[in-house]
Formats: sequence, structure tokens, C-alpha cells
Amino acid sequence: MLDQILKDRQVQAILITDPYNMRHVSGFRGGEGALYISGTQTVLITDSRYTEAAAKESSFTVLQESNQHKREEILKECIEKEQVQGDFALGYEDQSMLCCDFAKLTKALPVQCWVPLESSINDLRQVKTQEEIQYLKMAEEIGDRAFARLLPLLKPGMTELEAAAELEYLMKQEGAEDLSFNTIVASGLNSSMPHAIPGTKKFEKGDFITFDFGCKYKGYCSDMTRTVVLGKASDKQKEIYNVVLKAQLAGLDALKAGKSGASVDKVARDIIADAGYGEYFGHGLGHSVGLFIHENPRLSPSDDSILQENMIETVEPGIYVPGLGGVRIEDMVVVTKEGHINLAHSPKELIELPVE
Repeated sequence: MLDQILKDRQVQAILITDPYNMRHVSGFRGGEGALYISGTQTVLITDSRYTEAAAKESSFTVLQESNQHKREEILKECIEKEQVQGDFALGYEDQSMLCCDFAKLTKALPVQCWVPLESSINDLRQVKTQEEIQYLKMAEEIGDRAFARLLPLLKPGMTELEAAAELEYLMKQEGAEDLSFNTIVASGLNSSMPHAIPGTKKFEKGDFITFDFGCKYKGYCSDMTRTVVLGKASDKQKEIYNVVLKAQLAGLDALKAGKSGASVDKVARDIIADAGYGEYFGHGLGHSVGLFIHENPRLSPSDDSILQENMIETVEPGIYVPGLGGVRIEDMVVVTKEGHINLAHSPKELIELPVE
């Protein structure tokens, strides 16, 4: 695939600096450094903190950068080894490289043509291998187990921060190596904010509580959302929850290889709109997940990408009503020819947690 990118972009070499792309292309997990790839060289540049690990994790030639031998000097040496007639063209990650880094490199390197790679390197990560799917499955299972252990601990008086800390601790106990993102715990009126930051608000009887959480296993992320009620749900809470659940199940049923992200989004969005809550569902239905938590393609009105077998997508509709609260239900699934394989197994029917 990299050879094809070299050919399609008409460049002699590719420079990769995005840490997730570095991991995917080379196997190196450190995240600090750069890859130089041409028809004759595959070079991994990093500093002394990571050179030993890089040599174990990657088949690339590992070169150590330092204040005495800076990255741009090493890249210049790599370029000078190439036998190129005419101008030298280098592909770079224009969607992630900082402007200051680009300015430094353009000044230091003997490159006549800088060619933006756009999303071509990121796109290599869209369709997952069976090994990657297994890692994603394990990460999601860790979240399932941790959430099941958390539910009996929830009670009035516990703060959002305390619940988030408990959930993160339980994920680590179950085998998580890191978090996929900062855990979201939003209760009561805070649950109307899709990405609320956990605070000192205490859980109260009758609260919606939304948990959006994930962890990493072997570098791969999980993502799941569940919303519960502390005590008995009101009729309005049940109505909103059931609309979201209906939309989520319909979105799952519509998902399969060959469909566009926009068409799947529309199925769930129409259900919420028909129930009178269209203005309260503002985000896309889902996104891909892998080494990074938000990847492409997405289930969104603005994404007409065609889904392929072994892509990963979340399906996470929500309704968020200011002054009342909100509900989101999210699963992470593998796209198949026939439909999907759901990696999440936590219950989705409305959970009313008993309160003494």
C-alpha cells in the first residue's frame, strides 16, 4: 500500500510523523519520532528514550536523534542516499504536521517538491485486520466487565468525579493499559450536555446518569455509552430513553458493508425526528475507532463514504434536552457483508438502579 502511495503521489519518499500512523505502519508504539519511507529505505527516527523499544517493535532501521544529530539532519542524509534524477519530491502529512515543523523542514531539507498526502496514510487504518479486531474486542469486553462491577456501587451522594474514578480504576483492574479518552459521567441536568465534564455534582434520586467511557488494549480503543436512572424513571424519562433505544437498534439494523455513513445516520435520525426530538440530536450517529478514538469514516449526514467489511463503527444516537437531561446509547461494532458484529454486551434496556 505504501508503494502505491509513492506511485500515486509521484513522490520519491514519504515522511510520517503522526504517532498513530507511525504505530500502524512500523509497529513502533512510542509515538515520538518520524518515519522516512522510500523505494530503498525504511527508517525510524526517535530519541534515546525509545530506541531500544523501537528496535524490538519495528523492522525499520532505527536511527537515534539528539541535539548533536537532529532529525532534520538525519532526514537530509536519507534523502542524499536516494539516486534521483531531477527534483526530489517528498510526501508529508499536511493534515497533522504543525506549521512550525513544516517551516523548519522546508528550510533544512533538499526537497524541491513538498506533496501533501492528505488522508492517504490515515486511510490505511480504516479496514481492520483480524488481529486489530481482536484487540478492539478485548478492549470493549474490559469496559463491559468494569461497567457491570460499577453499577452496584452507584448511590445517591456519590459525585460524578467519584464515579468516573471508580470506573477508570475498575477498567485498569480488568486489564486496561490506558483510557481511550477522558471518562464522561453526567448526571441530572448535566446529562443534557453530550460531552459534559465530570464534576462535584452529587447523584440524586431520579437522575439520568450517562456514562461514556473506553479503554485501550494493545493500543486499540474501546468506546461505549450507557444511560441509567437512579431510582424509578419518570414517564418522560422512559419516553426519551425508548426513542433513543429504538433509533439505536434501527441504526444497527441498517449498518452493513456497501451502505454509506450518511444513509445509516438518516435511519436513526429520522426516528428521533419523527418522535419530536430532532432538534435535540445534534451530533453524528457514529464514528470509526482504532488506535485513535475518533477515526474515519463516520456515520454522519456529511459523510457519504461507503462502509467496507471489517471497518469499526460506533452507533450512538442521543437526545439531550436542556433543563431535563439526556440519553445516549452507544455500541462499537464490526461492519460485515451481512450487517455487523456487536462488540458491546452491556444491557441496553433501561436500568433503574434501586435506591434504599
